[in-house]
Amino acid sequence: MNAAAPALLVIDVQNGFCTGGGLPVPDGEGVVPVINRLAAKFAQVVLTQDWHPSGHVSFASSHPGRQPFETINLDYGPQVLWPDHCVQGTRDADFHPELHIPHAQAILRKGWRAGIDSYSAFFEADRRTPTGLTGYLREQGVRELVLCGLATDFCVAWSAWDARAAGFGVTVVEDACRAIDLDGSLDQAWTKMRAAGVRRAMSDEF
Repeated sequence: MNAAAPALLVIDVQNGFCTGGGLPVPDGEGVVPVINRLAAKFAQVVLTQDWHPSGHVSFASSHPGRQPFETINLDYGPQVLWPDHCVQGTRDADFHPELHIPHAQAILRKGWRAGIDSYSAFFEADRRTPTGLTGYLREQGVRELVLCGLATDFCVAWSAWDARAAGFGVTVVEDACRAIDLDGSLDQAWTKMRAAGVRRAMSDEF
């Protein structure tokens, strides 16, 4: 592999984040054809997959009296409570059936620890527990990352920030992402990504 070539990181393109899923992102499935075309241009592709156990701490159903999209404080800090989604072994957790990236080399499952959430592909939400992705990419000689997937303002943005903190060059492909946009979270995410040195691009630039 050409070590100078960027790798594509495809974030959480799963049924749970598309129409009919447990936590649908508006037009989430709209990223699929864009990402399929984009992925064909990359030799190195990594997929991430939200992979929660039943009763995960981030589920509102795990906190009696709480509702989805409320925020509570856990041991590791503020936590948005979500509808049950992407439970291990369910259709909700499967990749979207039209996502077609047969040459993807690795799948990173995140959020599988019952007591901690994980938006980023690089660190759990405690900001201390690594997923191992940084080491994998470095051993592959990757220095530049291109990110896409779901959702822009949560898992994509957190992954972009952590990738920059780890020293990778990072580009987020805007039209290959969709957002939840919870109380202005999309604008906030782009502002923080820009401040971190994340580049913003469209898929036709590749």
